[in-house]
Amino acid sequence: MKKPTWVVDKERTRRAASAETVWLFGLHAVRDALTNPSREKLRLVVTKNAADKLIDAIAKGGISAEIVDPRKFDAHVPLAPDSVHQGAALEVRPLHWGKLDEVCLSGAGAPLVVLLDRVTDPHNVGAVLRSAEVFGARAVIAPARHAAPETGALAKTASGALERQPYLRVVNLAQAMEELQSMGYVLLGLDGDATETLGEALARIGSRPVGLVMGAEGPGLREKTRETCDALVRIPYPGGFGSLNVSNAAAVALYAAVTR
Repeated sequence: MKKPTWVVDKERTRRAASAETVWLFGLHAVRDALTNPSREKLRLVVTKNAADKLIDAIAKGGISAEIVDPRKFDAHVPLAPDSVHQGAALEVRPLHWGKLDEVCLSGAGAPLVVLLDRVTDPHNVGAVLRSAEVFGARAVIAPARHAAPETGALAKTASGALERQPYLRVVNLAQAMEELQSMGYVLLGLDGDATETLGEALARIGSRPVGLVMGAEGPGLREKTRETCDALVRIPYPGGFGSLNVSNAAAVALYAAVTR
C-alpha cells in the first residue's frame, strides 16, 4: 500500500533533520548551547581567549575544546565571512522539542503561540524567538520548508532563546493551525488591511488560548493561511505612515496578548 504524501514528507523531513548539523557562533550563543543538557554537541572550536571566557560552560557541556590560533580560526569552521564569532564556534544537532500537542497543550508558559508563515530571514525569526521567550509563549511554529531553520545567525539574534524557547517546524502549517484550533486556540492573523484591531479581537475572545499568525514582509499571509485563521486583525498605527517589520509586530502582539 502506497504511503500518503504527507507521511512521506514527514519521514523525509525527520531523516534530513537527523543528518543535519548546525554551527553556532559567538560567546553568548555557544555558552547557552554548552549549558543546555538537551543540546547534542559535536565539536567545539575556540581561541585561547574565548576558552578562558567559556571555561565553566565548557566543563558543564562535557565536550573537549579544540584551541586554535585566532588568525587561522576561519580555516577550521565553515562560517560565513561576516560571522561575528568572537573566537567561539560549536557544531550541534538541531533541537527536538516534541510534538505540537505536547508543547502547546501542556508546555511551560501561557497558552500563547506564534505561527510564522514563510518567514525566512533568520534575524527576524531569532528576534521573534527572543520576544516569545520574554513574554512566556509556549512555542514559535513555522513550516519545515520555506522558513528559517536553526542557524548560527538565528541563534545569535535570539540571544540564547533558541536553547529555551520551543521552535517547532511542521510539515504543513495549515494542518498545524487546525490542530491548534481543536485544542481550543483562537488563531488571529495579522493583516494591515483588516477591519478589526488586535486589541478588539483579544477583548472579544477573553481568556481563550491564542495563536498569533504572522506572514513574511511583503507577501504577508498566504491564502490558505488566511482562510484557516479565526479572524484577521491589525495593529493600529497612529502615526499614519510606515509599518512594523514582522519581529517588531510579533513583540507588540505578544505584549498585547499577555496584558489583555
